[in-house]
Amino acid sequence: MPNGGARQGPEIWIRGPVSPPEGNLRDSRSARYPQEGYGPGHVHGTHRHFSWVATHGGAGTSTLAAVYGGRDCGRDWPGPDDPQSVLLVARTHAAGLDAVLRTLEVFRLGEAPVGLDLDSVVLVADAPGRLPRPLAQRVARIESAVDVHRVPWVAAWRVGDLGGEPPRETRTLIRLTEYSCTCM
Repeated sequence: MPNGGARQGPEIWIRGPVSPPEGNLRDSRSARYPQEGYGPGHVHGTHRHFSWVATHGGAGTSTLAAVYGGRDCGRDWPGPDDPQSVLLVARTHAAGLDAVLRTLEVFRLGEAPVGLDLDSVVLVADAPGRLPRPLAQRVARIESAVDVHRVPWVAAWRVGDLGGEPPRETRTLIRLTEYSCTCM
C-alpha cells in the first residue's frame, strides 16, 4: 500500500466551487457584506461576470457569448483581466462529451489555472432530437460531477440568426448568466 500502509479513502467529486476559508469569521463576513445594510436576509443583485471556455473546437462559445453575454475565451483559459467564473462548453457528440470529461479531470486534479471557478458545464445540442443512449449515459456521468445546462438545437443559430429570445429550455442558464444574486 502507498503511504506506508495507510489506507486511502475513495476519490470524491465535489459539486460547485470550493475555496478554503481565508482569515477569521469576522474578516470573511466583512468581505461578504462590504456595505452597511447588506447581510443575512438581504438580497443584492449584480450583473454576472463569467467566461465561456470551449472544451473543443466548434463547441459554440461565440454563439453563446452573443446570445447570453459574457466573455468568449474560445479554447483558452480566461486571462487575468477576464472573469474567473468559468462555464465550460461542449457539443453533445461523443468527441465533445469526452472533451468535457477530460477538462473536468483537469479541474479535479487541481491542474486548472489558479483562481478559476468552475461554475458549470453547458452542453450544446449537436443535432435536433434526443441523444442516443451511449451519449445520454456520458451526459449522466458529467451531471453526477457538476451542474449541467443543456442548450437545445436552434436551427436559426446555424444560419447566423442570433436575434430573438434564447430557447425556453435554457431558463436556468438565462438566470445564471443574467444576474448573480447574493442571497444572504
